[in-house]
Amino acid sequence: MRRRDIRAVPGPHTGRAHRPPDTTAHDHGWAGDLRFAVRCAVTLLGLLLAVDATAGHLTWLRALLWTGLAALLLVVLVPPRVRAGAGWLSCRGLVRERIVRTDRLVSVRWSDGVSQRLVLRDADGGRVEVDPQVFLANPALWHRLDDDARGCVKRGTLRCGVTALRQLADRIDRRTARTVFTISGLE
Repeated sequence: MRRRDIRAVPGPHTGRAHRPPDTTAHDHGWAGDLRFAVRCAVTLLGLLLAVDATAGHLTWLRALLWTGLAALLLVVLVPPRVRAGAGWLSCRGLVRERIVRTDRLVSVRWSDGVSQRLVLRDADGGRVEVDPQVFLANPALWHRLDDDARGCVKRGTLRCGVTALRQLADRIDRRTARTVFTISGLE
C-alpha cells in the first residue's frame, strides 16, 4: 500500500490544500550560551557565599545581596534568542521580543559601539539588533535574511544597507571557505 502525502490533498472541510508548516531557522548555539551564563552566575554565587562563610560574615542579608549580584550577572550574560522564518526575523531578550519584517527591509547598517551589531529596520518601524556572529555560526539564519534582503533590493525597498549586507556576506564566505579548506586538509 502506497503512502499518500496528505498535505498536498485538499482538506475535507475547507476545500483548500494544506501547506507544510513554515520552517523556522534558529541560533543553534543559544542553548549552550545560556548554559554558560547560568554556570557563570552559579559559580559567582557559590564563590561569594563560600568566601563570606569562610570569613564568618555570612548573614541572610548578605546572602540575598550575593544572590542579587549573581542574578544581575545572569541578566547581562544571557544572549538574545534569534529566530527567522519566511519574511521575518526575531530577537528575543529576557524582557521582550523584537521582530523585523525581512521581506520589507528599508535599512541595514552596522551599529557604532564596542560590540558590533547589525541593525535591521523594516517599513513598519520594526528594529532589531543582531550580533553578526550569530549569522556566521548559523548559515540557515543567514540564508533566510539574505533571500529576503535580495528580494527587497529587487523591489527597491532596501534603500540603505546593501554594503553592510555585502560585507557580512563576504565574512561568511571567507569563513566557509576556511572551514572547507581546513576539513579537506588544504590549509
